[in-house]
Amino acid sequence: MDIVFDQTLIEARRKRALRNGDPKAQFLLEIAGRELAERLSVVERHFDKAVELHGYTGLTAAFLAETGKVSDIERVEIDEVFAKADDTVSVASLETVPLAPESANLIVSPLSLHLTNDTPGVFIQIRRALKPDGLFLAAIPGSGTLQELREVLLAAESEMTGGASPRVIPFADVRDIGALLQRAGFTLPVADTETYTVRYDSLFALLKDLRAMGMTNPLAARSRKPLTRQFFLRAAEIYADRFSDPDGRIRATFSIIYISGWAPHESQQKPLRPGSAKQRLSDALSTRELPLKDQ
Repeated sequence: MDIVFDQTLIEARRKRALRNGDPKAQFLLEIAGRELAERLSVVERHFDKAVELHGYTGLTAAFLAETGKVSDIERVEIDEVFAKADDTVSVASLETVPLAPESANLIVSPLSLHLTNDTPGVFIQIRRALKPDGLFLAAIPGSGTLQELREVLLAAESEMTGGASPRVIPFADVRDIGALLQRAGFTLPVADTETYTVRYDSLFALLKDLRAMGMTNPLAARSRKPLTRQFFLRAAEIYADRFSDPDGRIRATFSIIYISGWAPHESQQKPLRPGSAKQRLSDALSTRELPLKDQ
């Protein structure tokens, strides 16, 4: 398994962000949590045991509770410091699902699965922890997220040093995430993307928010050489030149992949066996069927 992300650094930066406690910087987590809760609200089911997997602040767990669709919600975090005053959390790394097999009806993961080195393995752990006909929901930053920042940092570093190192993490494509759901054994998999554009006064305001979210560069292969003030000033100029609106504010893109999948159960819908149809498609569509000519 390739080590792409420095898990120790991710944990340290999430703890630092929690200590600094800038509530305005949690807007992305709030958006994802509300969207996940809204998607749960339309499911015609009630879930006795739900798990919020590495939700960081507990916001998503609170939104889930508001739907009235769950009875009990357990939180899993990387450290006990993420517990609120009136609750407790189970402690596990981002790559470990500390749940017994078939022990949960619902598992929800908001904005954490993009930081795992073995994402297929985590998906399999989640599926095994679900009871038959249990539901998995997640929000995962995907391809296109921070694309402007990636381009700007590469351009500035290439211009000033003649080379470049990775400064923004790679994000998966929605098709890859959908394939992971199927590979892990989920049934009725669904994956779609919502794109959000956030505007900032400057590059420095964007970087401040990313630090407050604990989302600064956690790549294991990141450069350890400190960047200079001149570098950031040049990067800010390039950003403003390429990605600013007429009022001078810059744009930052966040593309969130929302996924759902079910643990297999005999009651679920299954595709019909090929050749088992009792009516021709042409009859159903009231059209004329034309035989293909031999080539």
